[in-house]
Amino acid sequence: MILSPPYLLAICSLISFSFAQDLGVPLSWRKFSNSRGRDERITIARSAIDAILPQLDSGTGEFNGIGYWQSGNVYSAMANFDHLAASNVYQGTVTNNLNTAFGLHAHYDKFHLTMMHCGGQQALYMPSERMVYVSCHSHLAIGLSKLKDNNLLSHAIDTWNHVSGFVVTAQDAASGSHPQKSFTLAGTCDGITMAGGVFWADSDDQSINSITTGLYLTLSAFLAEITGDSKYTDAAVLSAQWMKNHNINTDNLVLDTVNGHDCSRSPASWLFTYNNGKFLEGLSVLKDVTGDDSWRSLMVNIAAASMKSAPWQGSDGIITEGASPDSNNDGVGFKAVFIRGLDEVSVRSADNNALQILIHSYGDVQYNALLDLAANGNTYSSSWTGPPQDFTTWGQLAALDVLVTNINTNSP
Repeated sequence: MILSPPYLLAICSLISFSFAQDLGVPLSWRKFSNSRGRDERITIARSAIDAILPQLDSGTGEFNGIGYWQSGNVYSAMANFDHLAASNVYQGTVTNNLNTAFGLHAHYDKFHLTMMHCGGQQALYMPSERMVYVSCHSHLAIGLSKLKDNNLLSHAIDTWNHVSGFVVTAQDAASGSHPQKSFTLAGTCDGITMAGGVFWADSDDQSINSITTGLYLTLSAFLAEITGDSKYTDAAVLSAQWMKNHNINTDNLVLDTVNGHDCSRSPASWLFTYNNGKFLEGLSVLKDVTGDDSWRSLMVNIAAASMKSAPWQGSDGIITEGASPDSNNDGVGFKAVFIRGLDEVSVRSADNNALQILIHSYGDVQYNALLDLAANGNTYSSSWTGPPQDFTTWGQLAALDVLVTNINTNSP
């Protein structure tokens, strides 16, 4: 991971999430509605995906110009397109190239650091009509969402088994040690157990992050939903508790890192879209799996804060994080993870019309910014406020999830 996991303002105790969130759409947002029909939205999304496909190296399963985890995000967008457009246009490309990449790296971990040294999402088509996308972020990750292939489901389970070895168990916390780590484990921080946190895989790396833990939480929750196995539910709950107890600030934004040895924290200013997006996605599934309304309340509060009170956008609502026209960096792909997480929240919030309206309005802000300010034909700049520029793989990657999820969040 190029960007060391962000922030964790000192949060010393459980935060109360009982207050009601304002879910109104800010009137300062730029163009928060969309009149394009479903067929046009499908065409726009497919054209954007097709524009990145010439960069695919079928020998590695990666795309030229972006890294391993970022390539995983492209597959997620392709798989999600098939799901939302009710097609199988990209199924062969996704499954064949994922199997190529998986075959090259044990446990999909290209850099031998944990699970998969990725950070995006790798889509997996499966029988339950949910797609498991192996979100390989710097050393961890997986989420899921909609498609069809038992072989790919087995990859997701293998990944879960591998990453479980880097989770802090209740026994680890009680003993003050972890079998994969060479240092003394802080069993509690601020008087609260560290059980449920997920380490990076290096034996000397002391970091427990929101992204490692959030990705494991999300994978666990999806596997619990798909298989009905309580071990996945228990794992998801434990990691969600760690996030709630240790890595959310008083503004309901997800922080980044807690040191598992000495409880020190990353700067409070380290606030990134992807940490919030992955946690939101995991919570949206966990609330359904457990039926526990406390997870629903937490999800709503974090979602509202992430769209309305976050530092990664201006008053116009356009996301500015990862705007890098001249060179690729990890931040370029973070906002794609965020948009995908919000979409899952929307899908699973039929009982909360105000939240769904807020999410689709926020998505329309990004969608209209891309088409109006950052488009050069069917290709897009990573700077969503513009100006347009010539094609870059990373700019196209960043745009795909906005264009694809907009198929879903707007009415036909």
